[in-house]
Amino acid sequence: MKIKMLVVGKTDSKPLFQLISDYETRLKHYIKFELDIVADVKNAQKLSESQQKDKEGEAILKKLSSTDVLILLDEKGKAYTSVEFSEFLQKKMNSGIKQLVFTVGGPYGFSDALYQRAQGSISLSKMTFSHQMVRLFFVEQIYRAFTILRNEPYHHR
Repeated sequence: MKIKMLVVGKTDSKPLFQLISDYETRLKHYIKFELDIVADVKNAQKLSESQQKDKEGEAILKKLSSTDVLILLDEKGKAYTSVEFSEFLQKKMNSGIKQLVFTVGGPYGFSDALYQRAQGSISLSKMTFSHQMVRLFFVEQIYRAFTILRNEPYHHR
């Protein structure tokens, strides 16, 4: 299985980008992982929230294949502990899917089309985080999940 993380817009902060890159490198010891950036919507300030979500949704959908399993990182999604998330990943790997895609939407969330296409959603917290920080937190949680599955000391139970 391959894990892809789709995000809208580039990471603005160099230190944050470096931290995300560090976890990407670590992850490659466990699984094929790719962070794919969807370009920001042009002239977004001239669009309504709904129009912006629709444009971002179209761009994200273009990056998916018909066999991809899509999971949205959404505040209304299912909350997991780190151990539960590692079990979720193990089940997905055991199911034989080719590619599991997690996506972080833009500032206004996801379009209706993405909600319809998705096979699930995950909430990282009841708190709100910037879309930039979510990237770091989530890639770290994927890494943590694999260390849990391998019973490595990174995660202290």
